[in-house]
Amino acid sequence: MISPKHVCVIGAGVSGLAAAKAFATRGHRVTIVERSGDLGGVWEPARSYPEVQTQSPKDLYRYTDRAMPDVYPEWPTGPQVHAYLSDYAKSFSLDRMLRLDTEVAGMARRADGRPGWTLTLTSKDGTPSNEDFDFVAVCTGQFNEPRELRCPGEDGFLAQGGQILHSSKYSDPTLAKGRRVVVLGGSKSATDIAVNAVKSGAREVTIVMREPVWRIPYFIGGLVNFKRILYIRAQEEMFPGWGASAMARLAHRIASPLVWANWRGLESLLKAQLKLKQCKMVPTERIEDGVNCSVPIATPGFYPMVADGRIKAVFGTFGHYEGDSIVMSGGGRVSADVAVLAIGYKLGVPFLPEIYRQKLVDADGQYRLYRLIANPDLPELGFVGFNSSFCTVLCADLAANWLVRYADGQLANQPTAQAMRDNIEMMLHFKRVERPAAGVYGGLCVAPYHYRHFDELMADIGAKHWKRGGLAGRFQPPDADAYAKFLATAPDYRAA
Repeated sequence: MISPKHVCVIGAGVSGLAAAKAFATRGHRVTIVERSGDLGGVWEPARSYPEVQTQSPKDLYRYTDRAMPDVYPEWPTGPQVHAYLSDYAKSFSLDRMLRLDTEVAGMARRADGRPGWTLTLTSKDGTPSNEDFDFVAVCTGQFNEPRELRCPGEDGFLAQGGQILHSSKYSDPTLAKGRRVVVLGGSKSATDIAVNAVKSGAREVTIVMREPVWRIPYFIGGLVNFKRILYIRAQEEMFPGWGASAMARLAHRIASPLVWANWRGLESLLKAQLKLKQCKMVPTERIEDGVNCSVPIATPGFYPMVADGRIKAVFGTFGHYEGDSIVMSGGGRVSADVAVLAIGYKLGVPFLPEIYRQKLVDADGQYRLYRLIANPDLPELGFVGFNSSFCTVLCADLAANWLVRYADGQLANQPTAQAMRDNIEMMLHFKRVERPAAGVYGGLCVAPYHYRHFDELMADIGAKHWKRGGLAGRFQPPDADAYAKFLATAPDYRAA
């Protein structure tokens, strides 16, 4: 018998909705707490910058039990994704579990000795209250707390009329009209905002980044959807994986000349297609050495605008503000009216007590999470959406299905605490020593090992099938409908 639990899901974005659906389907009582005034996480309209759209095609950015509408374009816009999430929540009554404008101020182990946690919740008016939960799913993800950058001279820059804002606050394109806009960062949000500023009539647009990075166009060579090249098992197998046997390592060494030629060919294609030499933006790093969640999609129009001077690219970072200028770390100077900091978000779980945060995150920032979902030393606690990738929704969906079974002791391969610790140590060694690129974002990026990760989750869950055979299995990107069928082959149960 599985006893029903009262489960708190923290966050109402993509991963929070997936977790709430998974726990509710198994018969648990779910409360979703969301600190903002709407669901959607990064797709909440108040957090979206103009013309934002997914980096992934819509068939990769969806739940297993709900496709995006056929009328949506291949890469849906921010409002369309938010509408999809809102419809998903309403269809499965997740909206009835939702407490908006409710922030988690702290948490501690239950004082009554029962399993679970006591959460301190703060309402919109600032009134705190304590509430007990049997299990907590942290679904705040990696895009929760905007990073800050304080530079000398800010006060003077602001006093003479300048503006400094994080990219998540760039919501009104008229902000750029007739003004000198400087964007700091090399992510897709940075290039999106730079392009939008040009289109919005900015007087000058400058983008400042540390160094050129490889970017992937929606269609490689102008013809092939990037998902059919970078999100297939055949390509994934070109990367040495964790726990490889001696025979597998030997096979990879034998194939290394062909693998090398594959990546050099892709680099040559991208240089030609995006005119990287003309833009003086050829990366120094080999593309295969940096493939992870930090490899952005190329914003349409960005490279042509750099090539013709509508966007000026500067390499470095902000040193300090001086009058109406930003002085770079290398001494260069850029005049500015608006500084947009597209510098990402801080990783962390600030409401978790320090004694538990030390068990969760190592000194170098690497997370200690088995399957990127659970830690054996953090009982009645799990994480959904920390296994990020370009098919983030599918990752969160499968993680949520894994977590509810883990919480109920219903995984077909239910791990012991020691087995989890051993696996965590093995994965940390892999990320630190064998493939350092896997250690970015605290080691919480699945790419480029999507299929390897999914295979492990599905085997743990007890699915009878989790792979497609033949050429489709090796040369087709992940299919959410196929994973829905795979999940249906796993043992079924319900708390009662």
